[in-house]
Amino acid sequence: MPSFTRLNRSAATLTKNRTEGSISPFSGMCVTCVDGCIGMCEIGKSAYRGHEVLYPQPFGIITAACEKDYPVDLSHFSIMGTAKGAFGVPADSDQATFEKVTVETRIGRNKDLKLKLPFVISGMGSTNIAKQNWAGLGGGAAVSGVILTIGENVCGMDDETVLKNGRVVRSPDMEFRINSFRDWQTDGYGDVVVQANVEDTRLGVQEYAINKLGIQTVELKWGQGAKDIGGEVKIKSVKKAQALKKKGYIVLPDPDDPNVIAAFEKGSFKEFERHSRLGMVEEDSFMKRVEELRKAGAKRVFLKTGAYRPADLARAVKYASKAKLDLLTVDGAGGGTGMSPWRMMNEWGVPAVEIWSLTWRFADQLAKQGEYVPDLAFAGGITFEDQIFKALSIGAPYVKLVGMARSPMAAAMVGKTIGNRISDNQIPVYVERFGNSREEIFVTAPELKHRFGDRFKELPAGAIGVYTYFERLSQGLRQLMAGERKFSLEYISRDDIASLTKEAADISGIPFITDVDKDEVQRILKG
Repeated sequence: MPSFTRLNRSAATLTKNRTEGSISPFSGMCVTCVDGCIGMCEIGKSAYRGHEVLYPQPFGIITAACEKDYPVDLSHFSIMGTAKGAFGVPADSDQATFEKVTVETRIGRNKDLKLKLPFVISGMGSTNIAKQNWAGLGGGAAVSGVILTIGENVCGMDDETVLKNGRVVRSPDMEFRINSFRDWQTDGYGDVVVQANVEDTRLGVQEYAINKLGIQTVELKWGQGAKDIGGEVKIKSVKKAQALKKKGYIVLPDPDDPNVIAAFEKGSFKEFERHSRLGMVEEDSFMKRVEELRKAGAKRVFLKTGAYRPADLARAVKYASKAKLDLLTVDGAGGGTGMSPWRMMNEWGVPAVEIWSLTWRFADQLAKQGEYVPDLAFAGGITFEDQIFKALSIGAPYVKLVGMARSPMAAAMVGKTIGNRISDNQIPVYVERFGNSREEIFVTAPELKHRFGDRFKELPAGAIGVYTYFERLSQGLRQLMAGERKFSLEYISRDDIASLTKEAADISGIPFITDVDKDEVQRILKG
């Protein structure tokens, strides 16, 4: 049996083994650990940097996801095209062409949120990597007509946040993030959502966003696929660390301790850690909070949950049903983050295929009991159109969207970098072969220029990157759907895919590939 986990050496922790070709499979240590080694491995680095090695590095300029090779993933399913019929258009070769496929959708209790694509960009919070690329994410989500989620701790981390009686009354960073989306929103497609954790709730972040900034959709957060604790970030100044402690955050080591301050000034450590508190989920308090948000003016309420154990997933599905939420997002283990403890990211929680399969079973049970089933979104390392199709199929008919975070962030970062290189006349050779201007390099630029006219010059290059990436996903998804003869999203079903292994079939309930169409096959052969 192969090992699913890499121990003691990873690019994420900037560590490696001395004997890279000869490693103990169960400990991850070099087979021969030599006295005199400077400590290149994770154990060695931990000997002099301790808890700093818990986290992916370098912080602030990366996103990270686990490198564990789970036993079952989406590659263990195959999309089952057909040669007959069509759903959503006439079964006519002149009419059933892939450009006729639509991937627009509507979600929510009242189906009042319209989307150009079935995507939600999952919560991007207070980490530097999100803030530095937000103009691209916001603009890209808006011009693409998808949902963008402003993650936790944004107001708390904003140095310019104004508090009154412990509640937020102004946050320039929150205003910027919302306006980055709204400035480019077109024809009412998509939405910008404000998420909250324990600290955000105490600070009144969602009430501020609703009442002062006109936010219509909010999201409660129980967790994410990368970790089962609250969010962490690194702080490079004593003053900011002290300010965050004053706002109610857990800051380590104590920035008010004179000995800690002296050690920081001497360079013994260069960063404080800010941690969020653990949420404590109870049905009564959850229902009360949903009602509070609706009374405050929220038009839609979402819930985002992480890769917790099945009983917690059942709570999420049931509570979302009882509260008649507009969307429940379920994230699988290993998902992306700006900063999570590295071993936790690799070793905790229920992986994507398994947790999605459980979610479908729970939702299907509620539907058969005659209960309300909220629209669902699946998240957990989704990056390309085949994975999107498979995730929608595994969750059909309850799953309406997929959540993505690291991949649109990557597109925003690349778009921004290319835009900067164009401005600096330092275009890399790999990119220069396509041209030396936005119009030549970005394949969607002519379309966007026609759409926005003179405003195109103001569109952040990162936003063009996100839009162009999503345009590729849109066309790829529509091609797969056409091959499946499904010409709109509501026709995607669980029998559109097949399991390639018995284990995948057992976990998901999706038939093994040679068992697909058994009854129909016999009718054909005996006919």
